[in-house]
Amino acid sequence: MIRSRIRHAAILTLAVGLGLALSGCRVGPQYMRPAVPIAPAFKEALPDNFKSEDGWKPAQPSDAQLKGDWWTLFNDPQLNTLEAQIDPANQTLKETEDNFRAARATVRFNRAAEAPTIGVAPGIGTVRDSNHQPYLNVSGANTGDGDFVLPFDLNYEIDLWGRVRRTVAQARDQAQASAADLETSRLSLHAELAVDYFDLRSADAQRKLLDDTVKAFQSALQLTEDRYNGGASPLSDVTQARTQLQAAQVAATDVDIQRAAYEHAIAVLTGTPPAAFTLPPDPITVAAPTIPAIPGVLPSQLLERRPDIASSERTVAAANEQIGIARAAYYPTLSLSAVAGFEGTSAINWLSWPSRFFAAGPTFSETLFDHGRRRATSDIALAQYDGTVAAYRQTTLTAFQQVEDNLNALHNLEIEAGQQHDATASAQQSLDLFNTRYEDGVDTYLQVITWQTALLENERNDIAITQRRFEASVLLVKALGGGWNASQLPQQP
Repeated sequence: MIRSRIRHAAILTLAVGLGLALSGCRVGPQYMRPAVPIAPAFKEALPDNFKSEDGWKPAQPSDAQLKGDWWTLFNDPQLNTLEAQIDPANQTLKETEDNFRAARATVRFNRAAEAPTIGVAPGIGTVRDSNHQPYLNVSGANTGDGDFVLPFDLNYEIDLWGRVRRTVAQARDQAQASAADLETSRLSLHAELAVDYFDLRSADAQRKLLDDTVKAFQSALQLTEDRYNGGASPLSDVTQARTQLQAAQVAATDVDIQRAAYEHAIAVLTGTPPAAFTLPPDPITVAAPTIPAIPGVLPSQLLERRPDIASSERTVAAANEQIGIARAAYYPTLSLSAVAGFEGTSAINWLSWPSRFFAAGPTFSETLFDHGRRRATSDIALAQYDGTVAAYRQTTLTAFQQVEDNLNALHNLEIEAGQQHDATASAQQSLDLFNTRYEDGVDTYLQVITWQTALLENERNDIAITQRRFEASVLLVKALGGGWNASQLPQQP
C-alpha cells in the first residue's frame, strides 16, 4: 500500500513538473506591428503662421505644443468654459468609459485562468434503502445511512501551449484598444463642440450683419418713398427697395434657425437640456480673426498621436493572439484535478481523521477527429487578422488624408480670405458710387439694388470664409490627435 502511494505521488509529481516545464511554450506567431506607407513629409503648403525655416517640423518643447487642452490655443474664455464641461457631463463619453471599464474587467476575468480554481460543496443527506431491494441483507435493521460530506475541489489547466497566456494578452490588447477608443471619442466630442461653437459665433456675425443691413435697407426704402412722393422716382423704385428689405429680413430669420441648432447641439454636448442652456451673442471677428498657430508633426509621428490609429493597431495585436489560440487547439491539454475533504455517517464522526478522503491526478486530453473544425477555426483567425491589418492601414491612410486636406484648406482659405476682403471693399465702393449717382438722378435704382445685393453677398462670404478657417483649424488639431500620445495607453488595464 505504501509503495503504491509513493508510486502514484511520483507519477503525479512527474506529470506536474513536466507540465510546468512545457508551460513556457507558446505556439502561434509573434506579433510585429504591420508596416504602413508613410511619406517623409506632408505635401500640402502651409499658411504663414504654420511655417518655420525648415518647413513644417516636429514642435520643440514649448508652451505652444499641442496638449490635452488644445482648445486653449484659440484663446477664447467662453470656449474654454464649455470644453471643460464635456468630460464630466457628456453621456456619449460616459458610455465609452463604461465600455473601457468592461474591457479592463475582461482582462482580470481571463487572467483568473492562470491560477487553480478551488471550490467547496458541503452536503448533508440521509439514504434509506427499500426492504424489497434485491440483495438487501434482510437480517440487519434497515434504519438508513447518513452522509455528511465536506469536499474541496481543485481544477487547474496547465498552460502548455500558451492558450491561457494568449487569451490574457488578447484581452489586454482589446482593453488598450478600448482605451484608445475612449480617447478617440473624447477628441471627437471636444472637436465637435469647438466647431459648433465657432459656427454659432459665425451665425451671430451673420445676424449682426443682416440686422445692420436691414437698417440700411430701411433707410434706402425711406429714401425711395420720399423721392417717389416728391415725383423724382417711379413706384418701381419703392417696390424694389421694399423687396430688398424683406429678403434681408427673411435671411436674418433663417440665420436664427441655424444658430438655435448650434446652441442646442452645444447644450447636448455639455450634458445640459437645450431648454436650460443659452449662449449670449458674440459675433466672430472677420477683420482680424485669431486663427492660432498649430505646432506640426511629421507623418511618422502621426502613428503615435492618433488614438484611432492606436486602437486599430491594438486590434491587430489582439487578432494575432487569436491565431495562437486557434493553433493551440491542435495540441493536447493537461489538467490537474484534486479533491479532498471529510465524509462521515453522522455529525459525530464527520470531521474525524479516519473520515478524511482525497484523490488527485493529471488528465491529458486530445481531440483525434473533428472533421476540420480546428482547421476552419485557424483559417478564420488568419482571415480576421488580415482584415484587421487592412483596416489598420486604411485608418493610417485616412489620417494622412485628413491632415493633408486641412493643411490645404488652411493655406487656400488664408489666400481666399484676402481676396474676399478686396472683393468686399470693391463692392462697397461701387455701392457708394451708385448711391450717389442715384441721388443725383444719373442712374436708376436698379443699379443700387444690384450693388446692395453684391455687397451683402460679399460680406456674408467674408464671414463664411472666416468660419471655415476656424473649422479647418479645429479639424487639423483633431487630425493630429489633439495632445494625445500612444504612450498614454494603460500598460496594465
